Amino acid sequence: MGTQNTQSTVQSAEQRTILVIGIGAGDPDHLTLQAVKAIRRADVFFVVGKGADKSALTDLRHQMLEEHAEAPYRVVEVEDPSRNRRPMDRSAYTSTIEDWRVRRGDLFERLMLDELAPGQTGAFLVWGDPSLYDSTLGILSDIETRGRVSAAIEVVPGITSVSTLAARHRIPLNQVGRPVHITPARRLPEVGRHDDGDIVVMLDGGESFTQVEDSEGLWIYWGAYLGTPDELLIAGPLNEVRDRIRHVRSEARARHGWIMDTYLLRNVDGSPDRSPAADNA
Repeated sequence: MGTQNTQSTVQSAEQRTILVIGIGAGDPDHLTLQAVKAIRRADVFFVVGKGADKSALTDLRHQMLEEHAEAPYRVVEVEDPSRNRRPMDRSAYTSTIEDWRVRRGDLFERLMLDELAPGQTGAFLVWGDPSLYDSTLGILSDIETRGRVSAAIEVVPGITSVSTLAARHRIPLNQVGRPVHITPARRLPEVGRHDDGDIVVMLDGGESFTQVEDSEGLWIYWGAYLGTPDELLIAGPLNEVRDRIRHVRSEARARHGWIMDTYLLRNVDGSPDRSPAADNA
């Protein structure tokens, strides 16, 4: 099993092909032309659900397939293996993720063997971009090492929630000559005011922005359900808007049963230029 770009090389007619397609942050129009072409090649789509609370995410993928996939094609739906999402130390977290990845690998391998005939093309539709905080490529690599199924892997990049956040707030992702640090929320305390740069925070299950120390002069650009009709945006000095974000976030989670948000923490001098239209929560 080898990873390659979408300009595929000549391969055996009996070899399976797996497409890992980035589908953007939630807006159906985030599909790139490359992604649409890849979708049209697939015989089987593997849709990994996240439970009833997140059925809207599954529905959106079906919507994309109805618009762009070419018949005949099949959709195989499975539920993602559950995992413990309670706060825990790094050792316990690493162990939990390793166990979840093994079980997810078992599931993906079974799908590839049972649902995809030799010579066919299967596809996983991945939120955002497969290279950023998504486990699909790593799990397919793990499956390769098992040696029980052979497939050519092709990766199609997608528009990330990070890019969408910056676009919706009408800001560049970086400031002139400064770095950008991307981190999961659980590592935010270790990052701190990193190298006088900006910090993009993802996978925040515990409102880590409320625990930032020395927040004077720090702005937050926050977004949830980016690219969807339920999109929420708030921007402003962290000291002034953090309680509002907590309130809006709590209401949204109660209403939808889940929340996916991303935010940028930025060191600024004075008040940065931004459009008031970028604040809609």
